[in-house]
Amino acid sequence: MDPTSSVCYSKLQHSWRLMVMIYKGRSVFTGEPIQIATRDARIAAIIPLPGLQDLPYISPGFIDMQVNGYKGSDYSLENFSPQHLRNILHETACSGVTQHIPTLVSSPQQRIVNTLKVIAQQRADNPDVASAIPGIHIEGPYLSPEDGPRGAHDPAVIRDPDIAEFEAWQEAADGAISMVTLAPERQGALEFIQHISKAGVIAAIGHSAAQPERIREAISAGARYSTHLGNGSHAKLPRLRNYLWEQLAAEELTAGIIADGFHLPASVVKTIARTKGLQRLILVSDAALLGGMPPGIHQWGNLDVQVHDDGHLGMAGTSFLAGAGHLLNWDIVQFMRFTGYSLADTIQLCTTNPAALLGLPPDSATLQAGAPANLTLFTKRPDAQSLHIICTIRNGIEVYNDASEASGK
Repeated sequence: MDPTSSVCYSKLQHSWRLMVMIYKGRSVFTGEPIQIATRDARIAAIIPLPGLQDLPYISPGFIDMQVNGYKGSDYSLENFSPQHLRNILHETACSGVTQHIPTLVSSPQQRIVNTLKVIAQQRADNPDVASAIPGIHIEGPYLSPEDGPRGAHDPAVIRDPDIAEFEAWQEAADGAISMVTLAPERQGALEFIQHISKAGVIAAIGHSAAQPERIREAISAGARYSTHLGNGSHAKLPRLRNYLWEQLAAEELTAGIIADGFHLPASVVKTIARTKGLQRLILVSDAALLGGMPPGIHQWGNLDVQVHDDGHLGMAGTSFLAGAGHLLNWDIVQFMRFTGYSLADTIQLCTTNPAALLGLPPDSATLQAGAPANLTLFTKRPDAQSLHIICTIRNGIEVYNDASEASGK
């Protein structure tokens, strides 16, 4: 691509500790052609470019609130290392994600603590990692033991909430834990929700078999979020009184959903979107260890997992899923296809909405002067299953560029 063309070209101006970069694109929110200048880690200026139309979209960088891992790296690996973290940062950047929330699933306490220490050390040593990872999510181990709601979590480590255990996590994470998913029916869960909520940590309902009344009690205690609503649930539920309806109806709860086309049917995605409303909805990938791997049978611990030709993950020889195999650049397109919402409407579900829930600064995930220079440039073809990411910019630095990647640079 010609670097002086209208697509994702960068113009550098150097002075003492000063770097200005220029990006041209169509605002994902208005469709209007604009030029964005970034200086150091901020958007310095936005200038209209009347008459230019053959441009990619330019958007605030995507925020993925639930990433377990991808392409052989995973935050819950027993031997999780800084290299695994770097791998995940690279793979998510390829999907347009500038910030994500590492998600650790139910594990023995020491494994959780060890991984948290690795993440905390990398955040302390590297400002880019600190920016890329604004928080950490612990999904479990305080979940329902029942088949269905428990999902793929190891039943051997499922246990009741423990405030002292949480405090040990937070110490290991250097205070970076921003969300904990738990089943509110567990003994001590309501007190746990109150405790972490007072500490500013998001209490999320998920992998739960709770009665509707218990869901309401959890909300009163401070729960604010539903983790991948519709998944981690029984195959069959009471027709009218169940934990899904109660969460769907609760205006106090923002809902995360996996809109990859495999975790939820199109009609369910559309129903959740219409009921919750776009302001209380967040797209998450829930990407897993084997996502992005070549088609075929792979080992995941003691499990045989099939990576299908379309990229989704299943337990080999069954119809059961084995985690999510796609990232947000895929999920955005599927959500639009299922619901009929526009690109501008959909992008807020992985930019402004998660930024608000996480309590990031008000100008985060916006296109305005002074905002963090976290940007994603992409194209969207009418027949494509996913967005084509051209480049991803975090704090004014390109962390992914399609042209460089293709040339092997």
